[in-house]
Amino acid sequence: MTATATVSGARTLLSIGDPNGIGPEIAVAAARSWIGDPAAAPVLVGDRAVVETAIDSTRARLTVRDHVPGTVGGGDLVDLLDVGALPAGAHRPGEISAAAGAATIAYVTAAVREAQRGGYRAVVACPHSETAVHAAGIAFRGYPPLVAQLTGAPPERVFLLLAGGGLRIVHATLHERLADALGRLTPELVADAARVLHEALGGTDTARIGVFGINPHAGEGGLFGADDERVTIPAVATLRAEGLPVDGPVGADVLLGGGEHAGYVAIYHDQGHIPVKLLAGRSAVAMTVGAGVPFCSVGHGTAFDIAGTGRADPTAVVRALHVLDPTQPEQVPEAAPR
Repeated sequence: MTATATVSGARTLLSIGDPNGIGPEIAVAAARSWIGDPAAAPVLVGDRAVVETAIDSTRARLTVRDHVPGTVGGGDLVDLLDVGALPAGAHRPGEISAAAGAATIAYVTAAVREAQRGGYRAVVACPHSETAVHAAGIAFRGYPPLVAQLTGAPPERVFLLLAGGGLRIVHATLHERLADALGRLTPELVADAARVLHEALGGTDTARIGVFGINPHAGEGGLFGADDERVTIPAVATLRAEGLPVDGPVGADVLLGGGEHAGYVAIYHDQGHIPVKLLAGRSAVAMTVGAGVPFCSVGHGTAFDIAGTGRADPTAVVRALHVLDPTQPEQVPEAAPR
């Protein structure tokens, strides 16, 4: 079966991720399964040789066509923005390499640059390998800082919004050592994360936001440390003074157990990732919000162990192509397209 959700409007640019991972295969599978408006069919961004190999391994029966802005897609054609970033002989599925890491960043860069020219709905990125990117000598802490750099958006105003299992959780800090994340927390950073989430949820008074505490029980009046008194309590006070519908800080377990909020602000990576991944598994999607260019990536990794076999499940990327508006209910495919 294929996805039942449909999308209308401008096309989405789909970066194939690490060329040695499963990204090219799930990108091709997502393009093959497209049943929505042809004017919104995804445009792959990557290397032609890599995409053609993925077509062979997935038996997709697709023909690659050079993308021309303004054209429609779908059917047995897959449009490609050919970046030409991977050197000859460097496509080795299952292998972590600096060349593949550099190509990953080149694909995303090309997609964001193209999106900035206008006429596209969003950018979706297949999984990357931080190890491969760092091996290429590229400073990288995930997609949000990179997208902020590419768009010129203030990095302190660009955040990861993880969605899945009925949850939408923005992260004040992300890929860094926990001690470093806690050390740079300020009321302004937490408040900015909540403001961006408020905007992403439609900016309405009905979309209430819950702010997690830093320490257990949000510090319980200083019993478990003064971090919440220093950071989250003043952040929430500021937000309420601005009229935002914000509750907290409250322990993450209590807020999530209540299920009364449209979205949540997590203080650090695992605080937000664990509940979403528990409920949504590999179907979770990660949205970069606050950068001006709608950007979404899958919530799973490169699966090097099965890369090149044609066995990768494209459910998450199919879902990412449809779940780009946090204000709308989640649209989950009936089954993974094969």
